[in-house]
Amino acid sequence: MPDADLQDRRFSVTENAARRILALRQDEPNNAALMMRVAVLGGGCSGFQYKFDFDDTVNDDDHVFERDGVKVLVDDVSLDLLSGAQLDYKDELIGSYFAVENPNATASCGCGTSFAIG
Repeated sequence: MPDADLQDRRFSVTENAARRILALRQDEPNNAALMMRVAVLGGGCSGFQYKFDFDDTVNDDDHVFERDGVKVLVDDVSLDLLSGAQLDYKDELIGSYFAVENPNATASCGCGTSFAIG
């Protein structure tokens, strides 16, 4: 059972995102050990930006979220800004991309990777 702190700091992964992460992992060396890392960095046109990367190490401050055999890592500081958010993968006419549906974001830019917190 998750601790109360983690229940207040939820993060979820859609089926589409899990499926795409699995597909992308196949092209990477040591792919069975790879996990998707989602981080929030300062910068971007709205103040914060999302970073997506593969990692094979779980750090002490990481939270691990799983969906369909895929693990997604979010560090403790990033999770403060991503609480209640969902990682999705969009495949649209304008392109295919990972998207974070973040209820904490009060504004975002047109590129979809930068956001602001009120």
